[in-house]
Amino acid sequence: MAKSFVRATANAKQSLEYGTYIVGGVTPGKDGEHLGLPVLPTVRAATETLKPDATAVFVAAQHAGKAIEEAIEAEVPLIVAVAEHIPIHDVLRTQSRSRLVGPNCPGIISPIGNCRIGFQPLPTFSAGAIGIVAKSGTLSYETVASTTRAGLGQSLVIGMGGDVLAGTNFVDALQLFEHDDATEGIIIVGEIGGTAEEEAAQWIKAYTRRTNIPKPIMALVGGTQAAPGRVMGHAGAFVAADEADALAKIRAFEDAGVVMVNHPAKFGNGMKSLLERAAPRQKSTSTTGSIQRRSLHTIHIRRPSVKSGISNEAQHLRMIGLNTQQRALHLKQSQAFDMLRDRGIAVTEPSSSSGKEYNLSVAIDRSNRSPCIVVSPALIAGQETHHPRKKFPFDYQAGFDGSLVHSIAEELRLDHSLPASQDSLVELLWGLVSIFMEREASMLETSISVGNRDVQVHGARFVFDDAAYKSAKRQEDVHKLRRVQDEISEEVEAEKDGIVYIKLAGEGNIGTLVNGAGLAMNTNDALAAHGGKNANFLDTGGKATSETVKSSFRIILKDSRVKAIFVNIFGGLTLCDMIAEGIILAFKDLRMKVPVVVRLRGTNEEIGQKMIARSGLPLHAFDDFEEAADKVIALANGAAD
Repeated sequence: MAKSFVRATANAKQSLEYGTYIVGGVTPGKDGEHLGLPVLPTVRAATETLKPDATAVFVAAQHAGKAIEEAIEAEVPLIVAVAEHIPIHDVLRTQSRSRLVGPNCPGIISPIGNCRIGFQPLPTFSAGAIGIVAKSGTLSYETVASTTRAGLGQSLVIGMGGDVLAGTNFVDALQLFEHDDATEGIIIVGEIGGTAEEEAAQWIKAYTRRTNIPKPIMALVGGTQAAPGRVMGHAGAFVAADEADALAKIRAFEDAGVVMVNHPAKFGNGMKSLLERAAPRQKSTSTTGSIQRRSLHTIHIRRPSVKSGISNEAQHLRMIGLNTQQRALHLKQSQAFDMLRDRGIAVTEPSSSSGKEYNLSVAIDRSNRSPCIVVSPALIAGQETHHPRKKFPFDYQAGFDGSLVHSIAEELRLDHSLPASQDSLVELLWGLVSIFMEREASMLETSISVGNRDVQVHGARFVFDDAAYKSAKRQEDVHKLRRVQDEISEEVEAEKDGIVYIKLAGEGNIGTLVNGAGLAMNTNDALAAHGGKNANFLDTGGKATSETVKSSFRIILKDSRVKAIFVNIFGGLTLCDMIAEGIILAFKDLRMKVPVVVRLRGTNEEIGQKMIARSGLPLHAFDDFEEAADKVIALANGAAD
């Protein structure tokens, strides 16, 4: 069932032509017919009348949370949510009777079953034997293209999505691929943020121990060159204090026997080689179709004890908010202190505090998909490691469970014989939880001293979900506290054009322009592996029109360190020939002198590459990433000499 939105018509037509069995749609409050299929006024009515196995939620981010809840209440077994920038607290409010794929993902597609629930670029896909699960949409397309080129094709491709909260994770997908006879090899595309990669590595270790002939598994983890403390395009692409970075995730996969690559173009031939060396496997007694249906329709959320150059799909995605870039609002410590004082919580200067030092936070437990209290000893300057954080999850709908206070007090080594210390802890916990829930925070961290008399706050770092304001127009007073004058001007300018630009520290001399956060992270990682020095991270937000390219070039060139620019675009939803035209027009309009290396992959890639090569401009077109990387590094270093 396609959850209707008139802009989804083109997508629905393509999915129908592909072979997807769409039984109808929903337009709130209306009955009728569209594309020869029934349209009903509510999801409940559609579920009762049409008996769908799945629903695709193609609505704007500000309405997506409600649409997901409506589908859950109607007990639709599988829900695919593609929109980016859904407020985090809207996702936290959803229940768990249905399987959710997404949000912020391209959806799910079975090339062997000709079924697409999402907006994937169909020409890239081919029926075959490789199961793919990815956080990044553009990296999943690169991975699909690589396996298609290698003649392997795909059995099922699952978009996990790059948000803080993912409805379906890597382990869910791995469990499905394990029993799917059509899947002979497995590819995982991960990135910084959360613990899904480590959980997958642990599952893989157990899988290889219990299986005589395990299926070969390959993986990639993006973000080895991520800027510390920054959100790298995807809302969930950041490393929290208690989380592993990209290198640690890579080591976890390697320890589990997973074959790692640093660029998705290497997946095809790499997997082909692994399959050629693999021993024949005995087929499962279950059929592929029944396994897929049972696995995808069984929820596994762990709860605590909650004709232009742009294709029709691209135009639709822009309407539902997939090109709106995400960032978090970080308050200054003085502003966070003011919020605490408004709740009656006293704050002190670090020099005046005494006792043992801890960090006490309210954050989001990605694995449990719930808020949690987090306690950890403070990290001492010069100390490389510290005691792992202790998490105390609580149900979002039920609210903070006061019975957790005793366990939290024990973790803080509070003296139970001193009521004042207990009272100050309770006051702080309820104050933090109320700010978290009422003001739609994503993380509230305090530095505290635990003494004999009370718990003293002497530091605070508060982070709020910008989607609550940008998508849903809530929490305006919180977001008025943002001080753009304290931010990097180029980053603020880029944000106005829907571009995520992060200026990197160091001696970087290569500017990068990429469509898609995951691909942008991996581009920087792979360039660095070749010896290149990145000056920036830039994600155009999945689009690459002439205006977007022009704005991106203009921002990149404000950095005097940049001696060459690397454009790495996957033309899935936007055609490569139209992207090439946009690059050429932008280059001419800006009268650029800096050489540009362009790698175009995807739909109409050969046409686009020829247009770049024949432009007569200092533009260098490539298909192969390594050749393109070598060229841009040579140009940057040559220009710097």
